[in-house]
Amino acid sequence: MGGEQQNGQLTSLSLIQRARSNDPQAWAKVTGLYRGLVRYWCRQAGCPDAEIEDVEQEVFAAMSAGLAKFRKDRPGDSFRGWLRAITRNQVLMHHRRNRGRPRSAGGSDALAQMHDLADTLAEPSAAESAEAELAEMSEFYRSAVDLVRGEFEDRTWQMFWRTVIDGRSTAGVAEEFNTTAAAARQAKSRVLRRLKQEVGELLE
Repeated sequence: MGGEQQNGQLTSLSLIQRARSNDPQAWAKVTGLYRGLVRYWCRQAGCPDAEIEDVEQEVFAAMSAGLAKFRKDRPGDSFRGWLRAITRNQVLMHHRRNRGRPRSAGGSDALAQMHDLADTLAEPSAAESAEAELAEMSEFYRSAVDLVRGEFEDRTWQMFWRTVIDGRSTAGVAEEFNTTAAAARQAKSRVLRRLKQEVGELLE
């Protein structure tokens, strides 16, 4: 349909395997997909803005070193959960390494806040899990969608964006675009299917 394509490409497993083999394109894609989410987690943990880039580099260095060990052996295991745990550890390690050093802003209060809030990277409570999941996946999608944006007509793309990124109901999107709920669902499914082809299980 128009410029839309369905040329299936890498699955997530092959993408991870390529990254494990030091394929620079695969590594750039994985880090590009997760950079925004890692920064989001760092902000949630109270990292000062001036230090987020340093922590991000430490996270991706640890990810590179441990990528060969990543497995999905149990129900619920995910690459995102694995990377989230790495980020939490690196936030705490960064705090400990820099304890006592002069700070560019915030002083000891900022250090204490960073230490206290790092625990927010632990698994969210039941009451917080739905909201946290939505925020994390929205952050991830904002990076992932750049990979396939050019393959879809603007109308299809906008309906997908309204439902998945903006969190609007299918009925509301259908009304906005003067179409049926079935057409809005189809637009959403078409883009999600293509994203699944491109990044596969990394969406889970």
